[in-house]
Amino acid sequence: MRTRDVVGGVGLAGVAALFVTAFTRMPEAGAAGHLYRDLVLPLGFQRVTPNLVSSVNFDLRAFDTLGEETIVAAAVVGTLALLQPPKSQARPKPDDSRYVLPAVKLAGYLLLPVTVLLGLDIVVHGHLTPGGGFQGGVVLATGWHLLYLSGSYRALARLRPLDWCEYAEAAATGLYVVTGLVGLVVGGSFLANVLPLGEFGSLLSAGIVPVLSVLVGIEVAAGLVVLLSRFFLHGLEEDEP
Repeated sequence: MRTRDVVGGVGLAGVAALFVTAFTRMPEAGAAGHLYRDLVLPLGFQRVTPNLVSSVNFDLRAFDTLGEETIVAAAVVGTLALLQPPKSQARPKPDDSRYVLPAVKLAGYLLLPVTVLLGLDIVVHGHLTPGGGFQGGVVLATGWHLLYLSGSYRALARLRPLDWCEYAEAAATGLYVVTGLVGLVVGGSFLANVLPLGEFGSLLSAGIVPVLSVLVGIEVAAGLVVLLSRFFLHGLEEDEP
């Protein structure tokens, strides 16, 4: 038996043991109490976070969210590395000659500012209302690319802050770690909620929850903008004879 098979078998056995342990200790169907609910609800009120989902993502499980944010950054970097053209290859020029229905063009231009504002609102108010950094970041990136759906790649290239997005993605990921280190120094644990909690329902409340939500929103939005720009260029390269 090969070493790879042995290691794989041991890993699968360990995962199976964890699943068996988890399932056997789950509450019975229809039980009145739930351990996770009993932890989340008091924490949300204690940290004055009306949106309990954000309280879980950016407080109770903030370290797990760091892993998810890192996965997004790694996916962007990996995709850019795979789709990077040779240095000798000239960058293709976009062709805006394709026909776009006037209704589609008008809808794209009208929805762009609304979508961007909606994305900003979802990110900033993620600790108060449904939403957060992940959802708002996707909406923000989508808003920018409505310009392309409206038929003008050149307009997208002019207004899209591509160079800034590359720096913003890295900076947001790094600042998330820095926030965790501040919690470690001040509060004794990594990503401890050490900022003032404020008043329930106010914008400046919930401690580090809105801070981490904004950082994740910046990272996700910037990463998707960079990712989609690389896909666009790759498509243009494929279309060239």
